Amino acid sequence: MKVRIQVVIESAAGEPADVHDIACLKREELQPDTVGLTLAEAKTVLERIQQRMVEQQAAEYLRTQSHCLSCGNKRHHKGEHTVTVHTLFGKLRLKSPRLYHCQCQPHPARTFSPLAERLPERSTPELLYLETKWASLMSYGMTTKLLDEVLPIGKHINAETVRNHLHAVAERTEAELGDEQVFFIDGCPRDWATLPRPDGPLTVGLDGGYVHSCDKTSRKDGWFEVIAGKSITAEGAAKCFAFVHRYDTKPKRRVFEMLKSQGMQMNQQITFLSDGGDTVRQLQLYLNPQAEHLLDWVHVVRQEAARVIVRHGVSRDRTWCSITSTLGGEARR
Repeated sequence: MKVRIQVVIESAAGEPADVHDIACLKREELQPDTVGLTLAEAKTVLERIQQRMVEQQAAEYLRTQSHCLSCGNKRHHKGEHTVTVHTLFGKLRLKSPRLYHCQCQPHPARTFSPLAERLPERSTPELLYLETKWASLMSYGMTTKLLDEVLPIGKHINAETVRNHLHAVAERTEAELGDEQVFFIDGCPRDWATLPRPDGPLTVGLDGGYVHSCDKTSRKDGWFEVIAGKSITAEGAAKCFAFVHRYDTKPKRRVFEMLKSQGMQMNQQITFLSDGGDTVRQLQLYLNPQAEHLLDWVHVVRQEAARVIVRHGVSRDRTWCSITSTLGGEARR
């Protein structure tokens, strides 16, 4: 059996379609290792389709820039260079002409490159998304190996590139975050009553812990507090967040924006579970008028254990077993 894969490009102007051969695959007897496309074949097909598609997109865009958008006069060429664009399905090198600006309008420079200006980052948003997502979960080196394993782009990137992209995305995201506030409740009860019925309650768990800095050699130096949390909707969808206490300048804004991304409304019930400490307590205040603040079971048990130890002088382990047995399964969970 022989399978030919082609790309047919039809222009909006009604011109004859362009047909490009992408691949020709041969298959003999059906075997488990010959079912459908192999990973290598799929990567090759995707890379070639991407190349043809983006080349056509770039050519059509450059045609719209060949004449002045104000007066319609043809722009003259100064030269041509190559623009490299990284996509999920391949590293593309596109011809990018440099054009003279029309004299009908004032411009800061005499020439410009339309394609270079249209694609300033040289990496597509989807590629940046995958790099950022996986580099946030594992090392930069492992991220490059993963992308190389499953996508045609992998062999063209390295750990340093992924690191730079991750930091750039993080800085842009931080810049887009709103200003920090003490009070985030907006409107009044009359306005909240007219809001649509929310999907369901939100449950937010908050806790803090201390981490020892890798730059410090002394066990008594270099500790910093990390606050982490998880928000769960009624359907079970969860989002997590974390930040370094006393370093992050917008902690409440960060939590508020996360809750908004889960559809939080001012008429929605929210339950905050924490150890009741001042740090996490201040973090969850004035985010929602319907919020309820509770101690989680683990800290309830620990406080009760401490009270019993102080009052009766019994051992910590014996008190813990006794209280957890009394409270039952909820405390053990």
